[in-house]
Amino acid sequence: MDLLKTDKTNPRGIPEAPFIDKVEKFVKDAETDFDDVMKAFQDRLQQYKYMELSKRNQLADLDSKRPDIEKNLEIINHLKEKQDNDDDDESKIIETNYELNDSLYTEATINTENLKSVYLWLGAEVMLEYPLDEAIELLDDRLKKNLENVEIIKEDLVFLKENITTMEVNTARLYNWDVERRRNKVEEGTKNLKI
Repeated sequence: MDLLKTDKTNPRGIPEAPFIDKVEKFVKDAETDFDDVMKAFQDRLQQYKYMELSKRNQLADLDSKRPDIEKNLEIINHLKEKQDNDDDDESKIIETNYELNDSLYTEATINTENLKSVYLWLGAEVMLEYPLDEAIELLDDRLKKNLENVEIIKEDLVFLKENITTMEVNTARLYNWDVERRRNKVEEGTKNLKI
């Protein structure tokens, strides 16, 4: 409906909710327009709620990926430090436990002196080999993008929450206006009967 059209949007194109200061601006003919206006406002409210749910899911997804990125970055930086260490050859050896399966661990010995690359899961069952410096750069970029996207989504959530509140207030104002209009109509009808 054109009455909800607005040029005001957030940076991602989510439209801003109009605020009803006077219901008469939106409802020209109470008998024919009210239901359409109410439906349009309720539809927009549901759209905002759906977008909010979608953004919350995106945020949860980003939050779940961040620890893996940080852990991988920490491990690769540790390998690089060991490799760059100028001390004796024994300081370049790392003995560690690693997970083979959900509950199965084994031991490994890593000689960082000859270590040139690591394998990273990229998702969708794809693993690629990267030189240590490139792996660090890739993970740094992913972490930076993750944090940027988290901030964008949080900004969108605040915007959506404000607009949900505005639409709830608008819907309540429309409903109350209609109740009062109907009450006045009944009272006028009763007055006419008494005369």
